[in-house]
Amino acid sequence: MKDVFITRLSKFLPNEPVGNDEMESILGMVDGKPSRARSMILGNNKIKTRYYSLDKNGKSTHTNAEMTAAAVQGLFDDKFPMSRMQLLACGTTSPDQLLPNHAAMVHGLLKCQPVELIAATGACAAGMQAFKYAYMSVKCGNTANGVSTGSEKFSAWMLAKKFEPETENLKQLSENPIIAFEKDFLRWMLSDGASAALFQDKPNEDGLSLRVDWVEIASYAHELDTCMYAGAIKDSNGGTQGWIDMTPEEWAQHSVFSFKQDTRLLGKNIVPSGAKMWKELVERYNIDIENGLDYFLPHLSSEFFRFKIDEEISRLGVPIPQEKWFTNLTRVGNVGTASPYFMLEELMNTGMLKKGQKIVMMVPESARFSYAYAHLTVV
Repeated sequence: MKDVFITRLSKFLPNEPVGNDEMESILGMVDGKPSRARSMILGNNKIKTRYYSLDKNGKSTHTNAEMTAAAVQGLFDDKFPMSRMQLLACGTTSPDQLLPNHAAMVHGLLKCQPVELIAATGACAAGMQAFKYAYMSVKCGNTANGVSTGSEKFSAWMLAKKFEPETENLKQLSENPIIAFEKDFLRWMLSDGASAALFQDKPNEDGLSLRVDWVEIASYAHELDTCMYAGAIKDSNGGTQGWIDMTPEEWAQHSVFSFKQDTRLLGKNIVPSGAKMWKELVERYNIDIENGLDYFLPHLSSEFFRFKIDEEISRLGVPIPQEKWFTNLTRVGNVGTASPYFMLEELMNTGMLKKGQKIVMMVPESARFSYAYAHLTVV
């Protein structure tokens, strides 16, 4: 088995940063009325700016595939051209279409040589599944290099016009034409962008690289219900009915393809399971948190969870001092599968790292509760 190194990281953030007061003018108002939940949600998540692949009128400026291709292109130059790329692994929650898969669409835009492809589709951990696939391919010698990506185009899913059929249906039923909190919640949480990592079997000759020591991913779906979902509705017993078993009329009436979050399940379960896994990993890999960990990169969907996580890992006896935590959520927003890459890219490309430092990435996924952890060493 070979050592594996991340030698380059790049990102693509579309258009100009969008402030909190601009969000609703771009995404639109559902039923022409301001969201009653918006200020509360933004107050909790603490996000100040984010990026949308939309113009000021809510018109699309980039597809998910275009943003991802731009991030991938940023990895290559004359010294290491794209013609040497052997593998492309793409993770996303929000592909532009069901078929072809997201990786194929990105490859089509790159117009390079034939490469091996894999697409991981899910929520936040899908970016780390792509990350692990590229790592394992190089590790076992299947390829000498590989690219993994995380990307999202959430904004188009959250436009007010996408909810018009549902609000009209509610009016006809003489109900209050306000979409449920589970749908409104994510309109103020999610945003767009793409990032990419280049994995190689040798470190950079000049400059720093990140040796990937291990990547661990686990699902807790066997014991926890669906929490974040799209293309489905939930029943009173917690089960789901998928779009494929519904009529087109029902798709529109229930905004079936919107992103939805069961916030009760989220608050109850997202922190404990991930903290339990962290404790198990500390014991398995004999991690010296005090002296052998320099940066902790937790993917936070909201700053609300920072101290919840801190409290729980402290309770389990595996605390990480806040001075070791590094996030950029408040500046770039919650970009799902891309967010872990954004943190790592900023650390690597802004001169913050030194040889010998140790980094742990933590990526929780609330769709049905999966968690990813990775351990890296700066070399």
